[in-house]
Amino acid sequence: MSNPIATLTNVSRDFQSAPGAPIQHVLKDVSLTILPGETIAVTGPSGCGKSTLLNILGTLDQPTSGTVSLFGQNPASMDESSLSRLRARHLGFIFQSHHLLPHLSAIENVLLPMLAGHDAPDLPAARARATDLLARVGLADHLSKFPAQLSGGERQRVAVVRALIRQPGLVLADEPTGALDATSAASLTDLLLELNAATGSALVLVTHDQSTAARMQRHLRLHQGSLS
Repeated sequence: MSNPIATLTNVSRDFQSAPGAPIQHVLKDVSLTILPGETIAVTGPSGCGKSTLLNILGTLDQPTSGTVSLFGQNPASMDESSLSRLRARHLGFIFQSHHLLPHLSAIENVLLPMLAGHDAPDLPAARARATDLLARVGLADHLSKFPAQLSGGERQRVAVVRALIRQPGLVLADEPTGALDATSAASLTDLLLELNAATGSALVLVTHDQSTAARMQRHLRLHQGSLS
């Protein structure tokens, strides 16, 4: 068996809106192991902690208690500069809202993570990879178009390619099909699974769509802060 790329052990996350306010136990003793290349769906009602779970896996948040191991490192012991390097090298993020920069073209948006990294990128090689990935998702003729010139599904495909441009070991997708119609959602899921198989990146996908969840290798459910 491959070594895990991420392990959560008895992770809890509490929130308090103000001093003296009730404490909200969003995650409760969550344990999870993620292996290279596997695909995992996380479902559950709104407000159950799905996005919080992704934020902890993505080092955007820290647990109140419990431990996290990510690519052999402990995020809790790292400063923000080290966390930024870890995200840039090993993680890819996809959100329901694509977060493309409107003044950049499709290929320029895809190349942004390369420019944000802490190691010097090979820009010609990165551009070649971006061009190839965009072509594979049907956007070969859209490289120079700006987000306003693309459809919602096309913008989301650009966001998927952007998340994969640095060949991350773990892709975290938060409701990536939530704003799409059923046909576009199925097409985007096809794309995610195809690129997962091609790149070997693990995929953790939060979704409300049961048909999308059923296509992942594992389907986990969050309910009242507990994972099953």
